[in-house]
Amino acid sequence: MTAVASPAPRIGIIGTGAIGGFYGVMLARAGFDVHFLLRSEYAAVSEHGLRVNSVIHGPLHLHPVQAYANAADMPVCDWLLVGTKSTGNVELAPTIAQVAAPDAKVVLLQNGLDVEDSLRAHLPPSLHLLGGLCYVGVHRTGPGHVEHQALGRVNLGYHSGTAANDQGRQQAIVEEGAALFHKAGIESQAMANVHQARWHKLVWNVPYNGLSVLLGAGTTAMMADASSREMIQALMAEVVRGARACGHEIPENYAGQMFTLTESMADYLPSMYHDHLHKRPLELEAIYARPLLAARAAGCELPRMEALYQALSFIDRHNR
Repeated sequence: MTAVASPAPRIGIIGTGAIGGFYGVMLARAGFDVHFLLRSEYAAVSEHGLRVNSVIHGPLHLHPVQAYANAADMPVCDWLLVGTKSTGNVELAPTIAQVAAPDAKVVLLQNGLDVEDSLRAHLPPSLHLLGGLCYVGVHRTGPGHVEHQALGRVNLGYHSGTAANDQGRQQAIVEEGAALFHKAGIESQAMANVHQARWHKLVWNVPYNGLSVLLGAGTTAMMADASSREMIQALMAEVVRGARACGHEIPENYAGQMFTLTESMADYLPSMYHDHLHKRPLELEAIYARPLLAARAAGCELPRMEALYQALSFIDRHNR
């Protein structure tokens, strides 16, 4: 008896900025049925398509694009990749619910701690919620234009949903998601613990995102100066200490590896720098406030990170 092949999944991109644009184009290029929800850039993308200038994959142009200005016009999707900023997660929940197929998998491609927790209560219980950690250097250069500077890996982990008590089903869902990215030429690995993995990502995000705003500099300038190098290393060490206080083990050499990796990168301006430049809200709650609160609840104070958070809060309020 011949097995019936599963239908190809329909993929929705919620938030077609740098992250959503890059991964959406890569998936569409691999032959997947990808649909893009846009706001202000809808007209430009509908007319001219999406362009990714990648140092790894070369110039990519997706045209025409299955683009939508309103969620009501979008078909329901089996996988939803959310590339918006975590600052708008609660307001975004009705849109996600509207375009999600029954038993859909929602992947948060966002920075920060516990971003899944803040969204879960506002989603239908039937939806699977996954964390997606993007190790990629991308930024927007204009409507429908994305610059891809480095890397691209997406690590996936199951957070919550109807498979919460079924480890086998969770693993199958995560492997299905990783397979989508693999087919698109993107490395993807399964994460056993989303919360621990997000602490790992904070080791890089806390120093480089915040200091890029505070110092008005990219990674090359920060890594070339003795004072900023010292600040980066001290902040990394604090994040590791906070993670361990919360019960999440981070290897001794992990911070050093992230530091060395950044030294070898081409100059990169993190996402928070671009948010500040364009007067968008900074993701301070997810990247700073929640980790600080979690560490404090575990009896661990992180004074350098606290000082950086306070300075960024002042800058963010006055910038907007």
